[in-house]
Amino acid sequence: MGTRRRFAPLGSNSAGAPAGGDGVPVLRGIVFDMDGTLCEPQNTMFTQMRHHLNIPPQTDILQHIDSLPPSHQSPAHDTIRAIELRYMAAQTPQPGLTTLMRFLDQHAIPKAICTRNFDAPVQHLLEKFLQGSRFEPVLTREFRPCKPDPAGILHIARQWGLGDGDDGEGDASGMIMVGDSMDDMEAGRRAGAATVLLVNEANRELGEHECTDLVIERLDELVGVLEKGFEGREIGGGGLDGDTTV
Repeated sequence: MGTRRRFAPLGSNSAGAPAGGDGVPVLRGIVFDMDGTLCEPQNTMFTQMRHHLNIPPQTDILQHIDSLPPSHQSPAHDTIRAIELRYMAAQTPQPGLTTLMRFLDQHAIPKAICTRNFDAPVQHLLEKFLQGSRFEPVLTREFRPCKPDPAGILHIARQWGLGDGDDGEGDASGMIMVGDSMDDMEAGRRAGAATVLLVNEANRELGEHECTDLVIERLDELVGVLEKGFEGREIGGGGLDGDTTV
């Protein structure tokens, strides 16, 4: 028998208060990926990175760099940072971005970013398209281990005061992870968060993956979902697999 992830309706209430009881959990916060989620995907950027690193399309870029001899790692990081900086100027916000952020801010829903990009493109996005909308904390690839490890999401949970007992472990069960990659869905599922896939032509097959609770085509679709009460599709058991991006 499968299970469904659910959160109480936000309705017209503020501060994340549920519109009804019935023991349905209250949403405690949302974590967003950046590239392909807050801004439109720049898939050719990753192609360029792999080309310059001379690695196959399915190879995880950060894992590859970590596997290099120490003397080669810094130049490799410099290479992909330079590519990110070139693509940064072409960032385009996702449709519905402003509407969703305004709704979350009106309801005092905490927001964070967990991305495998480095800090400059993230800061550029925030300053250009999201002024006045607070994300705290913002975790870039300097935070290790990166997605698909759940450590970043659990760290955010702890920062938000969502702890599991007295052992300092984060509790992400009241959170949603929104992203566009297998890394995002796996990290969210392993952390215990609900997961939302922002679907595009390149990732459509992930909509049926066991790690994906809900699929949307635009960010502002989440407004109606959260107003009525989040309810993911029925998910069965199984293992975790899939490709990653950066």
